[in-house]
Amino acid sequence: MLSIIAASASIASQAQITYPDAQRVDTVDNYFGTDVPDPYRWLEDDRSPQTEQWVKQENEITQNYLKKIPFRDAVRRRITQLANFEKMGTPFQVKDKIYFFRNDGLQNQSVLYQAMDLQNLTHGAKLLLDPNTLSDDGTVALQQLNFSHDGRYLAYVITRNGSDWNEIFVLDLATGETLPDHITWAKFTDAQWLGDGFFYSAYDAPDDAKSSKNEYHKVFYHKLGTPQSADYVEYQSQTNPLLFYQASVSDDERYVFMWESDGDGNILYVKDLKDRNPHYVRLTDNMKYTASPIGIDDGRIFVITNENAPCWKIVAFDAENLSPDNVSEFIPEKESVLSGAQLANHKLILTYDRDASSHPFVYDLKGNQLSEIQLPTFGSVGFSSKKNSDIVFYSFTSYVFPTTIYRYDMNSGVSTQVFAPKVALNPSDYVTEQVFYPSKDGTKIPMFLIYRKGLKRDGKRPTFVYGYGGFNISMTPGFSYSRTPFAMLDMGGVCAYTNLRGGGEYGERWHEAGTLMQKQNVFDDFIAAAEYLIREGYTCPQKLACNGGSNGGLLVGAVVNQRPDLWAAAVPQVGVMDMLRYQYFTIGWNWAHDYGRSDDNAEMFRYLYGYSPLHNIRNDGTRYPAIMITTGDHDDRVVPAHSFKYAATLQASNTGNAPKLIRIDSKAGHGHSKPISKIIDEYTDIQSFIMYNLGVKYPRK
Repeated sequence: MLSIIAASASIASQAQITYPDAQRVDTVDNYFGTDVPDPYRWLEDDRSPQTEQWVKQENEITQNYLKKIPFRDAVRRRITQLANFEKMGTPFQVKDKIYFFRNDGLQNQSVLYQAMDLQNLTHGAKLLLDPNTLSDDGTVALQQLNFSHDGRYLAYVITRNGSDWNEIFVLDLATGETLPDHITWAKFTDAQWLGDGFFYSAYDAPDDAKSSKNEYHKVFYHKLGTPQSADYVEYQSQTNPLLFYQASVSDDERYVFMWESDGDGNILYVKDLKDRNPHYVRLTDNMKYTASPIGIDDGRIFVITNENAPCWKIVAFDAENLSPDNVSEFIPEKESVLSGAQLANHKLILTYDRDASSHPFVYDLKGNQLSEIQLPTFGSVGFSSKKNSDIVFYSFTSYVFPTTIYRYDMNSGVSTQVFAPKVALNPSDYVTEQVFYPSKDGTKIPMFLIYRKGLKRDGKRPTFVYGYGGFNISMTPGFSYSRTPFAMLDMGGVCAYTNLRGGGEYGERWHEAGTLMQKQNVFDDFIAAAEYLIREGYTCPQKLACNGGSNGGLLVGAVVNQRPDLWAAAVPQVGVMDMLRYQYFTIGWNWAHDYGRSDDNAEMFRYLYGYSPLHNIRNDGTRYPAIMITTGDHDDRVVPAHSFKYAATLQASNTGNAPKLIRIDSKAGHGHSKPISKIIDEYTDIQSFIMYNLGVKYPRK
C-alpha cells in the first residue's frame, strides 16, 4: 500500500488569495421586524455583464489554484481509468423484445440497443438510439424513454446542458425515422402512450427559463402528426399554481392514472376508458401521503402507499368497481421499509430496505411470501419485469461492486449472472463495513465505511464524509467511480457515507425527524459522524473532509459554519445556501415541505435564519477549512445565485487564509445527465482539492 506523506506546506501557510472585488449593495429585507442585509443580491441576475465578469474572474482564480496541485493529472488518470469500463443498464421487455442501455467505457451517454440473442444480450445487438449523436459535446442527454404499447414507436425525452426543461421526440421503430413531432417546455415528465399519441407534463413557456417561478403544471395529450399547439390539456388545477401533475397508462390502455402532488405526497385518480362515461375517480384523498399504482392483475389495482404506514404497505382496489371504498390491505406494513414493488409473472417482487440495504422477496397474489432473492452482499437492487412474462432482470451494486446484471428465474428461484463489468480495481482489496454511532440526542445513525484492507487506525487517515439527509431520499450503497475517492483510498484513506435523518432509510418518521424545525437533527447527525471517526481513531480534524450536493450542499454549508474546527476541507456542490429566498426561484417553492419558508411566520423565519449557510458565515477570525463551492451555469433547480452569494460572502469574511473558491461549470446544470467527460473534469478537481488540503501527496505517475 502506498504511504501517506505530509504536504510540504500547511493550509495556514498557503499564500493568501486575492479574490474579485464584489460590489456590495444596500439591499435589506425585513422579516417580522428583523432587517436582513442582502449585499450581493445583484448576483441573482446571472445574465448581467457584472455577474458574468465576476464568474469569469472567479473561475480564473479557481483554475489557477487547481493547476498548482502537482498530482491533479494523476488523479484525473485514476478517475478516467475507473470510469473506462463497459456498463450495462437493467434490460427491459417491450412486447416480445428485450432492450438495454450499454456504454463501451467513456461514451458521454449510454446507447440504447435491442437484444437479438437472449442467451448473450450484447452479441449482435441492434443499435436503436445513440444519444451521443444529439450533440457534439455530450451536453444533450437522454432523460426518459417510453415505447408505445404495440412496440411501434419510441418517445424519448432529452435535456440540454443539464436543465430541468425537457424536449420530446418520437422515433418510428419500423422505419428508423424521427418523426416531425417535437414537444418543448416540458418539465418533470415522461411520455405515456395511449393509442396514437401520448400524455406529457409541461408548464407554459417561461419569460426566463432559468429563474422564472414555475407555476400551473399541466398534463397535455399529443396526437402524432399534429403540432404541439393542437395538444389538449388533459388535467390541471385552475386554482392552485403549486401542484404537479403526471399521467400513467396501464399496459392494456384501459386505465389512465393521474397524480396530483404538492411535491411531498399525492392524490391518486384513475379513469376507466371502458366506462360508458369515462371520468376520473379519486382513489386517495390525503396529500399528506403518497400512493402509486404498481400494476393491475387478478381484477385488482395494486398500490404502494405510506398512508398510516410510515414504512409503506400495499393495498388493492377493485379494478371493476372503482371507488375509494373498494379497497383492502394486501401486504401490511413491516418493520423494514418497502422501497420497491413490481408485478412479475403474476407474482409480486417486493424490495425491503433493512439498515439502508436492499432485501428482495417474491410474493404470490394471495399475499404469501414465497422466497427471498439472495444478493451478493449488502447493496442496492433494481428490477425489470412484466406481469405476463417470466423474464425478470435485476441490477445489483454496492460501493466496491460495480453494477452487475442478473436474470432471475421466477420458477426455480435461481439468479444467473448476465453481465459483469471489468473495472480497474479488485473489490477484495477493500473492506466495506456498516457502523452505528450516536447522534447528539442519542439516536443511532448508520454509516458505511470503505477502506483498503490492513487499514491502520492511527488517527491520521485522510477521511472523506458524504451526506444528504433530506426529501425522504435513501442513501443506499452503490458504485461510483467519481464520488467515491478511490485515489484517496489507495493512499490509505477512508470514505464514509452517512444515512442521516431527513432521508427515507427508516420510513416517514426518519424523514420527518430531519425536516422543518427539526432540520438541526441532520446537521447534528453529520457532525456526530465526524466526531465518531475521530473518537474511533480513524482520523483527526486536520485530515477530515466533507462533501454533499444540493440539499447535501446545504448540509455542508451549515456544518462548516457550526463546527469549522472539525474539517480541513469542504466541498458543497450546487447547494441551497440562501434559506430565506430559495422559494422565489424556479421550483424552489416545492422544497417548503422539508424546509419551511421564511415568510411562514416569525418562528420559522428565525429557525431558517439560524442555520442558513449564507447568513451564518463567521467574520471574527475563526479559521474555516479550505472550501471549494461547485455549481453549474445552467442549473435551473438550485439556481447558481445560491452558490454565487455564498462564495462572495465567504471571500469577504474574516475566516482565515485557507482557500475559499468557487468552480462554475459551463453548459452544466444541477448534476444529473452530465456527460462522462464533464463528470471526470469535476471530480478530478474535487478530489484533488480535498487531497491537497488534507496533506496527501498523491504520486504524480
